[in-house]
Amino acid sequence: MTTASGAPVGDNQNSITAGERGPTLIQDVHFLEKMAHFDRERVPERVVHAKGAGAHGVFEVTNDEISKYTKADFLNEKGKQTPMFIRFSTVAGELGSADTVRDPRGFAVKFYTQEGNYDLVGNNTPIFFIRDAIKFPDFIHTQKRNPRTHLKDKNAVWDFWSYSPESLHQVTYLHGDRGIPATFRHMNGYGSHTFKWVNHNGEPVWVKYHFISDQGVKGLDVDLADELAGKNPDYHTEDLYNAIEKGDHPSWTLYVQIMPYDDAKDYKWDPFDVTKIWSHADYPLIEVGRMTLDRNPENYFTEVEQAALSPANLVPGIEASPDKMLQGRLFSYSDTQRYRIGANHQQLPINRPLNDANTSNYQFDGPMRYDNGSRSVHYEPNRYETAPKEDPETKINPFEIYGNADSVAYSQKDHYTQAGDLYRLMSTDEKDRLIQNVVDHMMKVDYDDIKLRQIEHFYKADPEYGERVAEGLGLKVPENVR
Repeated sequence: MTTASGAPVGDNQNSITAGERGPTLIQDVHFLEKMAHFDRERVPERVVHAKGAGAHGVFEVTNDEISKYTKADFLNEKGKQTPMFIRFSTVAGELGSADTVRDPRGFAVKFYTQEGNYDLVGNNTPIFFIRDAIKFPDFIHTQKRNPRTHLKDKNAVWDFWSYSPESLHQVTYLHGDRGIPATFRHMNGYGSHTFKWVNHNGEPVWVKYHFISDQGVKGLDVDLADELAGKNPDYHTEDLYNAIEKGDHPSWTLYVQIMPYDDAKDYKWDPFDVTKIWSHADYPLIEVGRMTLDRNPENYFTEVEQAALSPANLVPGIEASPDKMLQGRLFSYSDTQRYRIGANHQQLPINRPLNDANTSNYQFDGPMRYDNGSRSVHYEPNRYETAPKEDPETKINPFEIYGNADSVAYSQKDHYTQAGDLYRLMSTDEKDRLIQNVVDHMMKVDYDDIKLRQIEHFYKADPEYGERVAEGLGLKVPENVR
């Protein structure tokens, strides 16, 4: 055993004191260093997605034709393998919260490609509650604790949702059978947002990602989920670790929906609205590859807690779309990691790219920077041929901009058709469970005006949906809504 500076430790059981019963001496540098580090051994937890589990694995391409859509190197040939890391998480809870609550699950994949890290930071739902990032802080505040009571606040949750009808599709999805996954292994993952792929000819297409669980999709019974939240709040974390440890390696098959670039201009749904899906009949799933998780982290803190994923981490051939939620996340996710684990967080081993990009730019110094490279050249452009230079071939594919700069909402106002379609797809038993889950959740709301405003949204999606929720809450659908 040594101190942080490498000096051997003679006694780790007893501090140095002035005599047998005297006070501890300030010269006990091992004790002081040990306590000072202990006082600082936690970093701030994530504001969202604080509770999570992670694993290492490999992604293998299974389709030889994906390169006709994107020039991304890690997708360019069948059989190509790329190491990856995934972090699953809940969204609203704190670091010590239960795994089995009704909440979307984060599904964040880091691909360690030869062209840099590619992070696909999604959820286990193909949609989201809101479609403009400017509303995200307000939404998350409703999912967190009331600043006065420090208790979860159902009034805030349903008040916000009732004033945000675009949330109805996700609210319906969340309160259905997939709202509480049986395990991390038994849920799908989605990129949720629309992204742009560009091939070697500079031809762009729009794309959505679907990771389909090879274990099948299973939900957790509500009563069992509540019981597990008390008895084993780390149930999903434990299940993932144990499955991989005993060699039962979970896998997901990645599919994409491809939309021709010009289709976005007049598709029946705004393809950049993350509260909407694309019809599989219009854009069928195309298989891309398979992701298999085969190795547990050796240390949770260094590999899971310090993992820093951001949708801004893109590689040539994969670009952002005008999706307003995605645009906000491009900044916010990287920024929260700069706050949480520092400006040089991408030098940490779990985040460090294979191509050693941290020494191929002109970003220097800052807290905990341990490698500034061997160059004396610290600016660009410069006359030195060996210094890093820009590569014009990796510039983004241009896209047209039109209209006036303004605070503009999405033009699509129909928040009800897709939510209603989802409701009507459900079996009678699934509908019964959905209604019960919604009623149980809304029963705790103190104000009838919030309940009635939300009932109106349910009714507009499907009259039966609204009537049954109203009946369960002991209310009636307002006559002006019928």
